[in-house]
Amino acid sequence: MLKDHQIIWAIQQMEEEIGPVGLSLDARTPFQFLVSVILSAQATDVSVNKVTPILFSRYPEPRDLMNAEVEDVEAIIRSVGLFHNKAKNIIKTARIVHEDLNDEVPTDRKGIMALPGAGRKTANVVLSDMFGQATFAVDTHVSAISKRLHFVTQTATPLQIENKIVSILKPEDLHRAHHTMIEFGRKYSMKLTPDKEVCQLIIDCDQLNEENEAEV
Repeated sequence: MLKDHQIIWAIQQMEEEIGPVGLSLDARTPFQFLVSVILSAQATDVSVNKVTPILFSRYPEPRDLMNAEVEDVEAIIRSVGLFHNKAKNIIKTARIVHEDLNDEVPTDRKGIMALPGAGRKTANVVLSDMFGQATFAVDTHVSAISKRLHFVTQTATPLQIENKIVSILKPEDLHRAHHTMIEFGRKYSMKLTPDKEVCQLIIDCDQLNEENEAEV
């Protein structure tokens, strides 16, 4: 595995290649962003951004969405996958946000994770992107990169990956690192065998890993 300073170096190399990064989900309010993140589970941000303009034009506020018919919401979000459960969850979440939270999205991880359809990754994304908190979300791209570049073991859980990155990066660097790794994962496959690898950073990390193992 890579040493901490090597992981920091690798992330910096990604940032230099990818350049400035921004939010990939479209939303006008924290509530709309929360809904978008819930919808993005096992779906692409592109697919979510195709349906949310329609969803939010019809149901812009929590009180609007909580009174929606589930079949109507399903019809709008059908293309993002898992739409049956997601429709139910965002309607239930809207009701809780309106009736129990005075239309305010929680600004703590526990509060967000208590909402239907919102797990730890959703909470970390919302806290980082909407509220500027020092959290780090682990999605499929971040997980695949962390394992392929030898940041963590192949059996590492999302929480173990999160804890590793949080332990070595400065809090103010977590937001950019998260979005950079997502874009890096979209650009390069993490499934190529070493003999077919085309990404120089991955090749370099393989070499560093071999050298570290030789030291043991």
